[in-house]
Amino acid sequence: MKEKILITGLSGFIGGYLYNRLKDRYNIFDLNCDLLDFENVNHRITDVNPDFIIHLAARTEVEKSFYEQLTFSQINYVGTVNLIESAKSLKNLKLFVFSSTMETYGWQPDSDRVKNNIEGMLPVFDENTPQNPNAPYAVAKVGCELYLKYAARSFNLPFTAFRQTNSYGRVDNDFFVIEQIISQMLKNPKEINLGYKTPYRNFLWIDDLINLYETVIKNPEKAKGEIFCTGPNNAIQIESLVDIIAKKIGWSGKVNWNTRPKRDGEIYVLNSSNEKATKLLGWEPKVSLENGLDVTIQIWKEKLGM
Repeated sequence: MKEKILITGLSGFIGGYLYNRLKDRYNIFDLNCDLLDFENVNHRITDVNPDFIIHLAARTEVEKSFYEQLTFSQINYVGTVNLIESAKSLKNLKLFVFSSTMETYGWQPDSDRVKNNIEGMLPVFDENTPQNPNAPYAVAKVGCELYLKYAARSFNLPFTAFRQTNSYGRVDNDFFVIEQIISQMLKNPKEINLGYKTPYRNFLWIDDLINLYETVIKNPEKAKGEIFCTGPNNAIQIESLVDIIAKKIGWSGKVNWNTRPKRDGEIYVLNSSNEKATKLLGWEPKVSLENGLDVTIQIWKEKLGM
């Protein structure tokens, strides 16, 4: 009999890729109700009685969380608490997989150094780096991690969490940075509008991330009780990322920087290592940023009829 996996956020970016990867080998279920409706969440979880829960559903647009604080806090934290409370009594649950974020590292001394153009080595965050969340989105995610640890200590909830890097390779959403840069350049040969140019971010190709989810499903005992950074250690400044994409596309227009609303909590350095995941799980990213950008550019060329 096939094992059962309940995935929240099944219609989202990661959820869609994950469904296509797992659907032939597992029975896949959606939550199929509002995360904030505890009664219905509890009924659905009890009814499905899954072997695995993969919790992806969340508001993920960090920038918007500065202006929609209550909505982000309710959906991302309270919704997750509802799911954990419903899952903790399941007898057959092998693993609750939580999609956290590298944004939980938030403010670090190196962030101010980069902001003030002071030279130095870029930091590489790992699972022991102090978390200093500096956006409502990130604060909620830290709260979820703490609640999972509480549920594991008190009720033996088997969980793992991924502090995910910026993933990319979207087909139908140009809000996020790589897809936004590409789609703007393809649509506008003369000029594009972007936000800050100095922050550093690292990026993970979507298929590599899906491989990580599949790895922990196959090895729940190795992942139980563990939190993993996804890496890879490939941080790049947004201005340099724009230059690389422009060269690949053959775009020679003008970039209008700082055209987004000011973010008082802007973080200037986020970069992480996948060393722990490689050591414990045997997983590591395979696709380079260069190759991933090539595929994403082709995706958006086809989408825009180019």
